[in-house]
Amino acid sequence: MSETISILGAGKLGTVLARLAVASGHRVLIAGSGDPERIRLIMQVMAPGAEPVAALQAAREGDIVILALPLGKYRTLPREALAGKLVIDAMNYWWEVDGPRPDLTDSDLPTSTVVQEFLAHSVVVKAFNHMGYHDLDEGPRRPGAPGRKGMAVAGDDGNGTDRVITLVDQIGLDPVPAGTLHDSIRLQPHAEAFGANAPASELQSMLNRFHTTLLGREILDGCIGDVSPAVA
Repeated sequence: MSETISILGAGKLGTVLARLAVASGHRVLIAGSGDPERIRLIMQVMAPGAEPVAALQAAREGDIVILALPLGKYRTLPREALAGKLVIDAMNYWWEVDGPRPDLTDSDLPTSTVVQEFLAHSVVVKAFNHMGYHDLDEGPRRPGAPGRKGMAVAGDDGNGTDRVITLVDQIGLDPVPAGTLHDSIRLQPHAEAFGANAPASELQSMLNRFHTTLLGREILDGCIGDVSPAVA
């Protein structure tokens, strides 16, 4: 079923996701940080078929809204317009971009839980964050094709997570259920699965052995918080 996929963020990741979503048959709206006319020409070249719009329009009209902007800007999101929406958090914390942010570096709180707290009336699901944009651009394959890569999906809402799993499959990746939003710490920078450009089985193995890694052991020892020792 074709849906309207809105992307907030017109950088490299947002542009790649726009191109992939158009190719999978969806209507795509994309918003940068300013006047949509500023990105119209580059979208015609880099993501033909994606329609540049203002962020507020993208938030209002999207059936699914993907966050592909710097994580440090999450408090600028149009929270009211996103109320009731399914929101995919594809953001990561980068010190070089976001600067020192105690609210995003509390190791007891995966960043997607911080975003979910801010977007209290939206359903937030983590996906599209652990694979580099260049790998994401080259990775999509039809189901069953050799070389098809896995994409982890983590969320607290079953229906929302299922819809994102469907979108991941439509885009050309094998969805890998990765637990709850709290479990999404397995997908953040410093976790083994971060940067994974691997088949679903290999990605699943990385998630399952998270508790054996240094970060995983710290969590299971109670230094950070509770995360399931394995993802089914």
